[in-house]
Amino acid sequence: MTIRDLLRLALIDPLEARILMAHALHCSRVQLVIRENDALSAEQVNEISGLLLRRMQGEPIAYLTGEREFYGLSFAVTPDVLIPRPETELLVELAIERLPQAGRAVDLGTGSGAVAVSLAHTRRDAQITATDISNEALAVARRNAEHHRVKIQYLRSDWFEALEGMFDLIVSNPPYIAASDVHLSQGDLRFEPPSALTDHANGMTALSAIIEGAPVHLKPGGWLLLEHGYDQATAVRTQLTRAGWSNVQSWKDLAGIERISGGRHQVALSEK
Repeated sequence: MTIRDLLRLALIDPLEARILMAHALHCSRVQLVIRENDALSAEQVNEISGLLLRRMQGEPIAYLTGEREFYGLSFAVTPDVLIPRPETELLVELAIERLPQAGRAVDLGTGSGAVAVSLAHTRRDAQITATDISNEALAVARRNAEHHRVKIQYLRSDWFEALEGMFDLIVSNPPYIAASDVHLSQGDLRFEPPSALTDHANGMTALSAIIEGAPVHLKPGGWLLLEHGYDQATAVRTQLTRAGWSNVQSWKDLAGIERISGGRHQVALSEK
């Protein structure tokens, strides 16, 4: 059986089939086209068929290939971490703009480390800390930091529990999907770690905890930036305002959805 033969038999999207086949054969998709008449060994056919079957059953491409691109960088991903998504790149962009020269930033609930590594890769002058309660997630994050040769301090921590010192910036993409949300049983979400997706309540528990706990870890004028659900911007802004944050606002992603909200801590009169 040739590469072309197996592609014809694939019962998934042709592009996805090519991605999985190129992954299994350790070649690029361009090389796959060039080699499409090459005969495959029985072992290769079995491996590729297994990947195609798993994709037919809904398993995410990122978990099948073990990687996902984010902010122009390649990240290792496993079922222990969320799959990095394009909309989260807005969180990185906003963080880069608000982190002062040689500043200190912390990424709470770092998962794969996509946000922290992207920030550290772009802002080599900064000191970046990243936390997660999952040892498995921290192992993936460390692997990504090493791959991109960035220095990040990793801490196992339940939000602020193990955090010490003051920061110029706090960012987080916490679990914000309500336990009752039907999307948890659909698509890629079925395969991602539930504790990284939902607070097992109304979706606001982690966001509220971070808003309330952040001030004691932020320098005056420091920013808190939070990713949240498509319908949570108003609720997050309300909580930030009630908690005494200033410059409270939300930012839209490329789809026009208010995806990130945040505010500044104790802004001095001279800065207003």
